[in-house]
Amino acid sequence: MSMDTNSGKLIVFSAPSGSGKSTIVHHLVKTDDLNLEFSISACTRKIREGEIDGKHYYFLSVDHFRMKIDENEFVEWEEVYKNHYYGTLKSEIRRIFDKGKNIIFDVDVIGGINLKKQFGEKALSVFVMPPSVEELQKRLEKRHTDTPDKIKGRLAKARFEMKYAGKFDKILVNDKLEDALKEAEKLVRTFLFG
Repeated sequence: MSMDTNSGKLIVFSAPSGSGKSTIVHHLVKTDDLNLEFSISACTRKIREGEIDGKHYYFLSVDHFRMKIDENEFVEWEEVYKNHYYGTLKSEIRRIFDKGKNIIFDVDVIGGINLKKQFGEKALSVFVMPPSVEELQKRLEKRHTDTPDKIKGRLAKARFEMKYAGKFDKILVNDKLEDALKEAEKLVRTFLFG
């Protein structure tokens, strides 16, 4: 993929659902001196109440998503569940680099590994680790957004995803949020500014 190599750097955060990854990413985006912009993923799931196309996700039909795959318009993509695709458009990376910004990603574990493979030294990949599977279960139950069956599925997926933590540049254990936010800032600052 030919991207201007003088443009910004990429920060990739991945984690099992409920690890606090999105909270950490939102905090980093608001930290002005890091000059980060959030990479908006494309997906085929239905838009949820309060979500805005082009702000939260680029919502595409399955056919449109597959067409973009065929036209090689994705840096990385994955079929997470049957006919549920998520991916990063090349045009999104160009859009952010053209603004002179660094890019921050909030992607699933396989997506994170794929981005790191694509961008190598230009990317910092961070795996956000929950303190334990038990703690993760408590967090998911506290959200009140999933059925017990769905939580069971998310925990099984989390156990599987945690096996990939070693493929990331850094592992950030999110036990106390305040500490995790400080540590995340430190990791990103060191990567961006040396």
